[in-house]
Amino acid sequence: MKRTPLLTLTLLGLLLCATPSWARDLGITALKMTASPDGGQEYSVTLQILIIMTALTLLPALLMMMTAFTRIIIVFSILRQALGLQQTPSNQILLGLALFLTFFVMAPVFKQANEVALTPYLNEQIGFEQALERASEPFRHFMLAQTRRSDLELFVQLSQQPPVAEPEKIDFATLVPAFVTSELKTAFQIGFLLFIPFLIIDLVVASVLMAMGMMMLSPVIISLPFKIMLFVLIDGWVLLIGNLAASFAT
Repeated sequence: MKRTPLLTLTLLGLLLCATPSWARDLGITALKMTASPDGGQEYSVTLQILIIMTALTLLPALLMMMTAFTRIIIVFSILRQALGLQQTPSNQILLGLALFLTFFVMAPVFKQANEVALTPYLNEQIGFEQALERASEPFRHFMLAQTRRSDLELFVQLSQQPPVAEPEKIDFATLVPAFVTSELKTAFQIGFLLFIPFLIIDLVVASVLMAMGMMMLSPVIISLPFKIMLFVLIDGWVLLIGNLAASFAT
């Protein structure tokens, strides 16, 4: 069973490396590149499907690294820790809420990518490479708007690239890690602000218990209902989700 992935890759490699005569006899054109009038290259539909299926395996990483998902899920996790709840809401609920909130925040980006890239490509108005380039532009603008300049300069320096006059000229290999670093910093800043009111409640409850001589009673048991009550009274979920969505406004 452990050899199955290796066997599959081997068969796939043999298929792609097949001689033209062998592929022609079987009616298979797995790999075909033709020169386009503008000097580029056009790939056969079979190869395009193979590229798309391979890209789908990277979809979870792209979702986390190039969208609002990272900031949202980290803030939700920190909120659960601040409330003192270990498994409530569950990981599935937090992931589902973060996923749909990500779709809500990224809706303008997805819509623009669909209009300028996906729809023309499906209508065979543009080629695959041009569609990929067009689809990357909305994501580039979104990530640049959320990335700190200091993070961009750091990764440009680490990549040993010459200074770029315009941030729009930075390639994705440099932009994506800079964007993720900025998102992590922003998420932890929001998480710090979330912790403050709940930390004050923990300190007050611990001080009262010590003053009453009830040192054997865990302050967490007493403070948890008060933290939940505070969060409900201020309509915490609406405030948190609303401010999270507003934090991506440019």
